[in-house]
Amino acid sequence: MNERTLAYLRGRFGDYYRGGAVDQPPDAHAREWGYVPWTEGPGETYVRHNSLLDLGDLDDFLARERPRHIYFSAGLYNDPSEKTMDGKEWQSSNLIFDLDADHLPGTTPDDSYGEMLAACKDALYRLLEFLREDFAFEKLEIVFSGSRGYHVHVHDDNVQELDSDSRREIVDYVRGIGLEFDALVDEQTVAGSVGRESPANNRYLPTDAGWGRRVHQELLSVMREVREMDQTEAVETLQEYEGVGQKKAETAYRFAQNRFVEIEEGNLSAHNVFENLAEQFAPAVVADQNAQIDEPVSTDTNRLIRLPGSLHGGSGLVVRPISADDLDEFDPLVDAVPETFTGHDITVDVTAPGTVRLGGDSFTLEEGVHSVPEYVGVFLMTRGRAEKGRE
Repeated sequence: MNERTLAYLRGRFGDYYRGGAVDQPPDAHAREWGYVPWTEGPGETYVRHNSLLDLGDLDDFLARERPRHIYFSAGLYNDPSEKTMDGKEWQSSNLIFDLDADHLPGTTPDDSYGEMLAACKDALYRLLEFLREDFAFEKLEIVFSGSRGYHVHVHDDNVQELDSDSRREIVDYVRGIGLEFDALVDEQTVAGSVGRESPANNRYLPTDAGWGRRVHQELLSVMREVREMDQTEAVETLQEYEGVGQKKAETAYRFAQNRFVEIEEGNLSAHNVFENLAEQFAPAVVADQNAQIDEPVSTDTNRLIRLPGSLHGGSGLVVRPISADDLDEFDPLVDAVPETFTGHDITVDVTAPGTVRLGGDSFTLEEGVHSVPEYVGVFLMTRGRAEKGRE
């Protein structure tokens, strides 16, 4: 990044911040603050161990310093400006989840920016399902990271004082790490068996929540398909699964035709073929439906996270908070474009040609000098794909 580009971006970031677009997080004075200033060259200078008292009024600081990136801590401290973590005296922390398209299975460097963000949004929905349904968290703040993913801040009171080990257990659950099939199954005493010398128990997959419900949904989906087949096709299909011979396949098909309610209820004891199938489905369900989060972010009680409302210095897009009601319609390539950078064109010298889809339009740019909407120019410059041209 040359001197002209650096000066331009720093100035325009300052114009954005003078608009007062950023709100302070809760308990801002008890948090550590860090930022990255604009510097020449490929490296970045990371300034941290600041309290808000060190920075001064947040709006004034942002307008004056015009940082490339700005962060605040998930943790609350007695003395956030201390240079050692022990010296800060940790009190509590929000639980933070970070989803990054670069880390998702199935995404490749050949995918477009929009395709990667779409995959990350799908992963976000899976994470939110875990947080809302499995953990019953209610105070969730959803934020587009400004680049390739999303953050979720959990503000519920019951997570604030969890240590790293307890947070690790939550991470392991949403990632499906160390999940044992037997732990998913509930045992229920069969009606009329109480008082017998050896009461009978039926084994059920839960149908309401948790990993058990997810495995049950897969079993139910497969058996619904089997129910629609003729017997010959159904038996052949079921025999493709390990441990399912012809007799078990025929039995499973009869259940699908005549006693499907027991499959709907998750009754694995209706016949051992169903527990066999469910146990085989479980690893694939975990692989397909786990939340692909950046694990160290969630376990670290001292983690710094991007300030919602700030600008991302690697894209020029807004680190945009999103209400749950607006999430379905949210398009980061449109809704995270800063209004400050719209309405006029600038000249840039493109050094890395290619297509940019932003602001609802597509721009295919060859190497060389071009006049483009400012938000496109800022995106290219912050990503190292262009330098500021002379106007």
